[in-house]
Amino acid sequence: MEEITQWVIDASGSPWVLPIVAVLTILDAFLVIVPSETAVVALATLSISSGTPNLALLIVVAALAAMIGDSLTYALGRKLGAPLLARIRSPRVQSVFAWARTALDRRAALVIFIARYIPYGRVAVNLVAGATGFGYRRFLPLSALACLAWAVYNVALGATFGAWLGDNPVLAVVVSVVVAVAIGLIIDAIRVRRERRQTAE
Repeated sequence: MEEITQWVIDASGSPWVLPIVAVLTILDAFLVIVPSETAVVALATLSISSGTPNLALLIVVAALAAMIGDSLTYALGRKLGAPLLARIRSPRVQSVFAWARTALDRRAALVIFIARYIPYGRVAVNLVAGATGFGYRRFLPLSALACLAWAVYNVALGATFGAWLGDNPVLAVVVSVVVAVAIGLIIDAIRVRRERRQTAE
């Protein structure tokens, strides 16, 4: 993961950097080990000191790629359905899928937005939405808004630390990535705690 992120950082001034971000973000819809968030945050941080890539273009590319990835995962769930979900053996991943099933029925918009910031969560929600017949006409606009919010958040986070630690861009990248990961872990921990409380009740 660190090697991929470093590669993206090294390529920040290249015309290929935005296509690279797009590919990483689409892959991240299936493979949670792909560091799309850290790449977007790092590039936004570097943009403040170097001027590249353009922040507005970074937001657009990241949001569109995330939406494409979500739609592909939804389509995979729609096509393979229950057999795919049944093959997953990890207890942690199974619990996330169970949460996604229940939560989509109760509050779809909130779940799709929150899941965008939880690596396994977004995969689970998108697969379950497809597998359970959650309507694509309802899914797509919610996914689009969630992806745009996700892209704006990551770019804003990176840009904030890039401006704050502009004299030391490497430190700015490290701090912004650590904060982004920490926020993701906190959101996941809150979700788990709420789920346990609801189960206990």
